[in-house]
Amino acid sequence: MTLHNWRSRSMSAVIATSLLALGGPLMTAQAAGGPNIAVGDPAAASSALPEYRAAHITDGNQGTYWQSSGSNLPQWVQADLGTSTRVDEVVLKLPAGWESRNQTLSVQGSADGTSFTTLKSSATYSFSPGSGNTVTVGFPAVQARFVRVDITANTGWQAAQLSELEVHAADGTSANLAAGKTLTASSHTEVYAAGNANDGNKATYWESRNNELPQWLRADLGSSVRVDRVVLRLPDGWGARSQTLKVQSSANGTDFTDLTASKAYEFTPSGQNSVTIPFGETTARYIRILVTANTTQPAAQLSELEVYGPATGDTQAPSVPANLAFTEPATGQVKLTWTASSDNTGVTGYDVYANNTLLTSVAGNVTTYTDNRPANQTVTYYVRAKDAAGNQSADSNTVTRRADSGDTQAPTAPANLAFTEPVTGQVKLVWSASIDNTGVTGYDVYANGALLTSVAGNVTTYTDNRPANQTVTYHVRARDAAGNQSVNSNTVTRNGTGSTGSNLAVGKAISASSTVHSFVAANANDNNTSTYWEGAGGSYPQTLTVKLGSNADLDRLVLKLNPDTAWGARNQTIEVLGREQNASGFTSLVTAKSYTFDPAGGNTVTVPVTARVADVQLKFTANSGSSAGQLAEFQVMGVPAPNPDLEVTGLTTSPAAPVESDQITVSATVRNSGPAAAPASAVALRLGGTKVATAQVGALAAGAQTTVSASIGAREAGSYELSAVTDEANAVVEQNETNNTHTSPTALVVKPVTSADVVTTSVTTTPSSPSAGDTVSFKATVKNQGNQATSAGSHGITLNLLDKQGATVKTLTGSYSGSLAAGASTVVTLGPWTAANGSYTVRTVLADDAGELPVKRANNTASQALFVGRGANMPYDMYEAEDGTAGGGAQVVGPNRTVGDIAGEASGRKAVNLDATGEYVEFTTRASTNTLVTRFSIPDAPGGGGIDSTINVYVDGVFKKAMPLTSKYAWLYGAENLPENAPSAGGPRHIYDEAHILLGETVPAGSKIRLQKDAANAAAHYAIDFVNLEQVAPVANPDPAGFVVPAGFGQQDVQNALDKVRMDGTGRLVGVYLPPGDYQTSSKFQVYGKPVQVVGAGPWYTKFHAPAAQNNTDVGFRAEAAAKGSSFRNFAYFGNYTSRIDGPGKVFDFANVTDIEIDNIWNEHMVCLYWGANTDRITIKNSRIRNMFADGINMTNGSTDNHVVNNDARATGDDSFALFSAIDAGGADMKNNVYE
Repeated sequence: MTLHNWRSRSMSAVIATSLLALGGPLMTAQAAGGPNIAVGDPAAASSALPEYRAAHITDGNQGTYWQSSGSNLPQWVQADLGTSTRVDEVVLKLPAGWESRNQTLSVQGSADGTSFTTLKSSATYSFSPGSGNTVTVGFPAVQARFVRVDITANTGWQAAQLSELEVHAADGTSANLAAGKTLTASSHTEVYAAGNANDGNKATYWESRNNELPQWLRADLGSSVRVDRVVLRLPDGWGARSQTLKVQSSANGTDFTDLTASKAYEFTPSGQNSVTIPFGETTARYIRILVTANTTQPAAQLSELEVYGPATGDTQAPSVPANLAFTEPATGQVKLTWTASSDNTGVTGYDVYANNTLLTSVAGNVTTYTDNRPANQTVTYYVRAKDAAGNQSADSNTVTRRADSGDTQAPTAPANLAFTEPVTGQVKLVWSASIDNTGVTGYDVYANGALLTSVAGNVTTYTDNRPANQTVTYHVRARDAAGNQSVNSNTVTRNGTGSTGSNLAVGKAISASSTVHSFVAANANDNNTSTYWEGAGGSYPQTLTVKLGSNADLDRLVLKLNPDTAWGARNQTIEVLGREQNASGFTSLVTAKSYTFDPAGGNTVTVPVTARVADVQLKFTANSGSSAGQLAEFQVMGVPAPNPDLEVTGLTTSPAAPVESDQITVSATVRNSGPAAAPASAVALRLGGTKVATAQVGALAAGAQTTVSASIGAREAGSYELSAVTDEANAVVEQNETNNTHTSPTALVVKPVTSADVVTTSVTTTPSSPSAGDTVSFKATVKNQGNQATSAGSHGITLNLLDKQGATVKTLTGSYSGSLAAGASTVVTLGPWTAANGSYTVRTVLADDAGELPVKRANNTASQALFVGRGANMPYDMYEAEDGTAGGGAQVVGPNRTVGDIAGEASGRKAVNLDATGEYVEFTTRASTNTLVTRFSIPDAPGGGGIDSTINVYVDGVFKKAMPLTSKYAWLYGAENLPENAPSAGGPRHIYDEAHILLGETVPAGSKIRLQKDAANAAAHYAIDFVNLEQVAPVANPDPAGFVVPAGFGQQDVQNALDKVRMDGTGRLVGVYLPPGDYQTSSKFQVYGKPVQVVGAGPWYTKFHAPAAQNNTDVGFRAEAAAKGSSFRNFAYFGNYTSRIDGPGKVFDFANVTDIEIDNIWNEHMVCLYWGANTDRITIKNSRIRNMFADGINMTNGSTDNHVVNNDARATGDDSFALFSAIDAGGADMKNNVYE
């Protein structure tokens, strides 16, 4: 199958389905609704007969029509809506009395009337009098001004014909607010779970338990937003039925308010089995559908629950307040602090909750609150952000201040947890009672790591209603009145039984030997048959491999394609292979066989397999329906085999209530809950997700446990999330790899000592941005952030100004007098200093104060950067060639301002020309370096296209290496606005490029680095403009447990890593680390579904390269709105563009995304580094932009609140940094963008 590279996977699936249907039955489109906005609008056509002109398609009269002239097809007709509008449907008409005919056509959209995008792929549509000669074509909502119908065939006439082109505005501007959100239900039957009702697949559905009405389905929108209607759907093909229901809303998921009265709603095939229920605009986080009757089935049924907001206005909630923490500055006081939220229109306030009750509200610029709360009360807090429209964020993290009751002893762990199954679908748990010094008040029962229910302290049994085909693991904790919790009980696992089995592949790592476009391996185990994996065409054999993590006893494989009839029947030849967890290779489990996939049978194949393996692989060698293997779902049915299962069941600290001066020891209880012995391992101790210590764990027999300890040192006052991860490095093969992390239910609270605590909070300069020669004074703000005053008398402060090499260039002293009260600040002025160009560190040292305990003195020294000079503060030094030493006959040329001349295009209008053997230019290093960048010019090939050459590099007279050069990306010709690559186009321009190498050693300051033309350097001449030198080192993986490392350096290796983070259900994976290497990339990486951190080892070490054998390959990253909060840093992108092509060629090609950071990126030979259409709160910093063909950075189409800071651009083909206030791709006003 050959498809275009569409922008998103969901769009790809739609297009693919359309293409698969070609040649099959004629398509029938679904209606989407919305007003016709094309009536009376201007129309145009590729051609028209005089009496049948284009204007007839928007005159509102079905009796008049447009007809193209002559008999040549294709032909097109289009409507100009006048402004970019969100549309999702067209209705096409012919005169009502005409006889039947088929027309093959596609629907296209454009912002400018010139560049069109396909909205609906070409298909054949039937116009018949029985349907009013009317065809409706729906497509995903898009922004467009011009809507075009392109007609390629007509069975009724030799020309293209249309009487009306209706264009329908999308129904409302908000997206489906329930898409991708969590759904829960009062119950479900068999496999018809709540999640089916927002998977985007109308064929799957939720059904409650039968004969138990009323039942409900609830959507958690993630935060409180403005809503005004729901759309409810049932599967196509179902018969008509009526369901009596009402819509309810809630802010907390518990207390619901009716939005509509209970009423019977008709679901009919003629209405696409869909019902829209409007209600008054309101703010809600939870939407619930309460069903009380169903005329066809004694249960509640829904295939899709869609929630929408108002057509206009703000429906975006603020981000969640982060890092909520507390301290107790005095007895009876709880001081809360949190990190500010962000919002598209601005945060107007925060609501503070105590024990689930609104305590108070503070302004949007306030991120602290002090609660007066008696010390004998236990209280749990969380915070929500809100905006002017009433949208509310989700809850922040919670923090709990425990009552100072004197009871810090936790109950003993519940013992002897066991289960029976009294009837099918019931799991009865029993355990032995715990013991506590004050009495057990309750037990918390957990299923698969999540809290299932709580029972009273005198109850030691619980019966769970659980389908027999589900595998579930339980444990129990005891608690007392003071909130102390026991460690976990032993765990018990009820394995799914029966012929339906348990799918072990969901959420597991999956990879493929090849993929085409965005049809990646991860689509094959995402529980969604509307997405699929497809291999590269004609590259048999192709493999699809799922890694279960440890051995499992398999029963069968269930292989699925999309059950839609558009996917015609096909045969695929597949072999099943497996790898046992201790084996190095795969063995065949089921020999190759041809399997029939047929929509009539659900497009599902079951392959019986009896084996114990950890990895399962499918090998495809033939497909009658495509040139490659295809699979929508790869289900592996079985049960986990015996293996160890390490988990942390409890965490304690000593002392139990530490203060800042205490050395803290953390103890972790580690249990092997598996049926097999575990070898020695380690447990990582974490504070706030950061590893702070490691403790060694000895070998553990099945069911055994041990307690190990490690010191985490002294900690500053505050509350810390305390967690532990056993077997962090995954060195032990376990039965369950998802339960290794344990988070303490109570935070580690470190109370402040009574002491002054003086810090330098900031140092400012006068003038604020000094230039060389300015007289500079410094103002240091000193604050006492402690809880008691400093001592009296004089308090000294020393300011040291350090240069880039760490040498002190100036020392200034000053002081302040008198006692500084707790919380008070003072300003000390120091100076003067005569500024000189350079990068500096400003270091302030406060003298120790007699009222400040030693534990509070570590922060008396503070540092911040200061840069004096022109442009960005970059980490390299600049050496102009004309300032170096030219030798061997080399000449400095220039100055002049002639375009196409080596002097006229040089940075200082001067360069050094090397045109004979032995000529060189030499530079004396001002600082140590292990790198070299040069800006150079060598000749073009006679017919254009560039040449390759080298120039030799010497250090202190000793040859080090030949530096590769090319002129492939330089030398344009002709007009400035549209230059070409061929010399015949006119005079030359853009004749310089850059090259870089790692020297392989550190060259100390004072050394001489020489670029020399030797006999082996074959170019006729070399112009050297300048060199840059810097000392670099690779950046390590910031967190090996939280960052996925790609399996290789290819396109798919990196995309697989991104997808693994996206699909992670444990919450442990936050990003992808790209270790040093040359990464080969041939298309855009897709980042979507959740925020992802993409981190390289530094732009000198992590380098992406577009294919060297191609030109103008569109590589880089695309991110969707759900990737909000992502970051990209510390890598380089080297493209292969040789000319400007508007449209593709942007490394970061973003639209309608927010809150993304791009940091320390090196980019060359592309069209742009960044192009943002309607992108908000994007930060781009510390990046190098070189030799581009258009803008370096361009913010456009309503981009707002962006920050572009400390970036260095040179040799861009258009603007280096641009704000382009167009609205062709959406967005409105552009404001609050800062470039510095």
